[in-house]
Amino acid sequence: MHPIIFTAGQFLGLASWAAAFVSPDGTGRLPAMGWNSWNEYGCNIKEDVFVNVARQLVDLGLKDLGYQYVNIDDCWSDKELRRDANTKELIPDAQKFPRGISGTVGLVHSLGLKFGIYSDAGTDTCGGYVGSLGYEQVDAATFSKWGIDYLKYDNCNVPSQWTDQYQYSPEGLGSDAPNSTIQYSLCAWGHAHVEQWGNTTGHSWRMWGDIMPAWKGQDQWSWGLMPIVNQASLLWEWADFGGHNDWDMLEVGNGDLTLEENRSHFAMWCAFKSPLIIGTPLDTIKKPILDILSNRELIDFNQDPVYGASAMPYKWGDNRPVGTSDMVHPAAFWVGTSTKGIHVFLLNTRDRAVLMRAVFAEISPLKAAAGEEFLVHDMWTGKDLGTFKEYFELEVKTHDTPALRITMVDGKHPNANWSPK
Repeated sequence: MHPIIFTAGQFLGLASWAAAFVSPDGTGRLPAMGWNSWNEYGCNIKEDVFVNVARQLVDLGLKDLGYQYVNIDDCWSDKELRRDANTKELIPDAQKFPRGISGTVGLVHSLGLKFGIYSDAGTDTCGGYVGSLGYEQVDAATFSKWGIDYLKYDNCNVPSQWTDQYQYSPEGLGSDAPNSTIQYSLCAWGHAHVEQWGNTTGHSWRMWGDIMPAWKGQDQWSWGLMPIVNQASLLWEWADFGGHNDWDMLEVGNGDLTLEENRSHFAMWCAFKSPLIIGTPLDTIKKPILDILSNRELIDFNQDPVYGASAMPYKWGDNRPVGTSDMVHPAAFWVGTSTKGIHVFLLNTRDRAVLMRAVFAEISPLKAAAGEEFLVHDMWTGKDLGTFKEYFELEVKTHDTPALRITMVDGKHPNANWSPK
């Protein structure tokens, strides 16, 4: 799969393109990392929010870890004026953004960060602001002129005549304007099997409904972590360089998620090679949450320059068959690879502490050397746990996820040629 170069002169949503475009500057090759306003601020946004977030990304060390996009979500435009009568360009809300969007972009760019914006494929956004339907060329040129680096493109209020033959919902089981490369994030919620064609159009694509800060369950169109992980266990194989399954923005630090649930959330999103878009306020962030979001070993797995595929489930647990769909207890045993070794993620979905065992002979890349001793490393603490033969086991707290790196005893990669695909 290859990324596109989304330019000011290209239609935002042409899923009929026969082949993906390659971004010559590497945009979209790895999962995007940054911050988005929606999960915590909703429509209560203004310029100061984004400028302060940009400063905090720098001051907290998150920029140095790769978090580079500062993204506006919905509600940034003028809800009444909508478009300029002459140019048809989108009109920003002057009270929220007194310098205009380009002014805010300039402030964020001055800190060495990138800026993202939101639009919608329908007549209106999900919040009732003006959408891009019929104005795709104009909006692409406008975003380029403003210096936008990232576009989240939602899917609300699409007229019925625009509905195509691929009606599938996973929850139901050229212009002459200046060109710039914009990371293109489709937000089609997994509909129409976007995983099968999304990379002909964009760099990432949402695979499920909106996320909420809860371990399980559903509230209208929003979902807890376990239903999303369940879908990831069934469709993990569509992620690779230049094209990423997007399991929605991070809720780490939001709601009533426990420390262990926050750890599991971040570990699994890193394992999925999902974009890592923070959704919690940074001015009040607590150290344990910042430590989770700053875990370099997990980020390095997500951003590995050699291995682009998502980790894959290799065992569901509780003697359930491979491929079992369960929105409360999805696949518990996952394996992936990086330049540093083989990585195993043990997800405890149970409401109690559980003894979990990683049997080396059950893990595809370790089978050939299953009689050898392996060095097991804890990615959370950065410490080696010792050498083990045949299996490694530990008691896992409720809803926690140990993240392990496995190498040969001398630290060499056990199977550098293995890929989940």
